Amino acid sequence: MLMRTDPFRELDRFAQQVFGTTGTWSRPTAMPMDAYRTGDEFVVVFDLPGVDLDAVELTVERNVLTVKAERRPSTDQHVEMQVSERPLGVFSRQLFLGETLDSSRIDAAYEGGVLTLRIPVLEAAKPRKISISGTSDRKQIDA
Repeated sequence: MLMRTDPFRELDRFAQQVFGTTGTWSRPTAMPMDAYRTGDEFVVVFDLPGVDLDAVELTVERNVLTVKAERRPSTDQHVEMQVSERPLGVFSRQLFLGETLDSSRIDAAYEGGVLTLRIPVLEAAKPRKISISGTSDRKQIDA
């Protein structure tokens, strides 16, 4: 089971309604993600356009996966910015990994501004077949 939380979502929506969608009153939007299960693994995909690989950090502590990414401003000091709509700064997202996922074997790949995480399902959590004997009323679980 994968659970997602963003405790400040309603506060952000309120701030955007009151102060408008642009400006310094609201923090940058969260990094968009997709999460799905395929076979014996969960796949989580984050969109991080314009973020260098060395500016992405992944940590796992007590089944909480934290993804941090930083979109840095241009290093060219001779730039006179005319329009600046792309959010800069540090973005962070936390996912609570359920007890059925193997957080010690997460595979991470980053290509074209897309971070893909593959999290295997624990062996104990995979479906297993239960054999039924015909000579008694007992059922035995194959381990």
